[in-house]
Amino acid sequence: MLEEVQNHSVHTLVFRSLKRTHDMFVADSAKPVQLDEESHKLKMAAKLHAQYGPVLPILEENLREKGAQSAVDAYGRKEYPANQGQELEYLVPGPHLYAPGPGVALPADTKMRGMPSESAAQSLPVALPPSQSRRDASSTSASLGDTYPYAGLPDCSQPPVLAMEWMEAGDTKNAAMTAKKTPTMPKPQWHPPWKLYRVISGHLGWVRCIEVEPGNQWFVTGSADRTIKVWDLASGKLKLSLTGHIGTVRGVRVSARSPYLFSCGEDKQVKCWDLEYNKVIRHYHGHLSAVYGLDLHPTLDVLLTCSRDSTARIWDVRTKASVHTLVGHTAAVATVKCQGAEPQIITGSHDATIRLWDLVAGKTRVTLTNHKKSVRALVLHPRYYTFASGSPDNIKQWKFPDGNFIQNLSGHDAIVNTLAVNLDGVLVSGADNGTMHLWDWRTGYNFQRLCAAVQPGSLDSESGIFACAFDQSESRLLTAEADKTIKVYREDDLATEETHPIIWKPEIRKRKRF
Repeated sequence: MLEEVQNHSVHTLVFRSLKRTHDMFVADSAKPVQLDEESHKLKMAAKLHAQYGPVLPILEENLREKGAQSAVDAYGRKEYPANQGQELEYLVPGPHLYAPGPGVALPADTKMRGMPSESAAQSLPVALPPSQSRRDASSTSASLGDTYPYAGLPDCSQPPVLAMEWMEAGDTKNAAMTAKKTPTMPKPQWHPPWKLYRVISGHLGWVRCIEVEPGNQWFVTGSADRTIKVWDLASGKLKLSLTGHIGTVRGVRVSARSPYLFSCGEDKQVKCWDLEYNKVIRHYHGHLSAVYGLDLHPTLDVLLTCSRDSTARIWDVRTKASVHTLVGHTAAVATVKCQGAEPQIITGSHDATIRLWDLVAGKTRVTLTNHKKSVRALVLHPRYYTFASGSPDNIKQWKFPDGNFIQNLSGHDAIVNTLAVNLDGVLVSGADNGTMHLWDWRTGYNFQRLCAAVQPGSLDSESGIFACAFDQSESRLLTAEADKTIKVYREDDLATEETHPIIWKPEIRKRKRF
């Protein structure tokens, strides 16, 4: 017959558990802990090397000037239970690893009497030689070249570390004590907010692409109504309409080296327009599906196009010949960018990868797989050797030439169709839901968010932004939108840092450990 189990309260069970634990370990806690003197000496010698090595030359100089006894007393020596009443000497064996600076001689058998307490060690002043004085704090915080490449790294809240730099000359060794600059999270630069001041209408379909000509007199747009329109930049009036495509015009580029306009569309056609005669003078045949984007090389007569057939093609502008077919993407290639430096070609695809290509060999140099969703937008910074890519998961910044990741720009949770950046470091991202975010390029701070209002007669769903571009003076921002209009934005002249302050807090991120 089973015995009935008595139920106890939780308090009783916890008390019994504590009592059993105490009975189990009471014998150990009653015994005094024996301190091994030899191990303790070894430990303190290692601690001496690790924590006080950089200041040993200064300590030796103080010992010579003030005497050993005054230097020991200044530390507030701490005696341990096993060594009560003893005067311990911690010997640093072997040749001294931290050679002194000029004018201080430190022998190989240096001894330190006593060890500083932890509180005294923290308050111990570390003096640098005048030749190694730190740079002005304002110059380090304002230097873009120093801080920008590491803007994505987290802030390290530790004091500067003193590093010993070895310099050998013959049989003598000298060391220079230099202070490493602590990595900091730079504060965002203040940018004035942008506001809408003009809406231009005239297209009969979605405005899919936009380009400002190098002279900053006019700009070109391509639309789903199969036309290319040329607009006056100052007045916003229509100057010219070009017809010839039989499908949506997805890309336009104006050449800075010749009076040519290049266009591509969903009709698989790539056209070259002579702007002196306003007619097509060349066709580039080869793509098997819709052509989604194109770009021009800044110094060579080379045209690049990307298509839904998962390829990008390089064309000779003059001979219309296909120089290379860039194969490697497994889905539609949505965007292509070109630059004069290496790598010269960058493509983004719906297969969620970015590829950096060798123009001469026509092969992939680097494949970036950090994105989780399709990459529809790329932009190259006009000054820094970096670029950004837009995807529904994140906007990411990368460093050329190997595509090293810099930082994420999070918060634009939509399909990012377009990116644009100016010399002031303002990055603009436009999305399918009509939202437009403005970021500080260096720090990734989102300083403004706009939502485009659809025009009367348009559906609320027709608020997407398909393309955006700064004019050559970078004082105006033009957007091509799904409500068949072109919107022009400019900076608010009345805004100041007091009226629109930077609301920014540095994020606490964990440094990657390898």
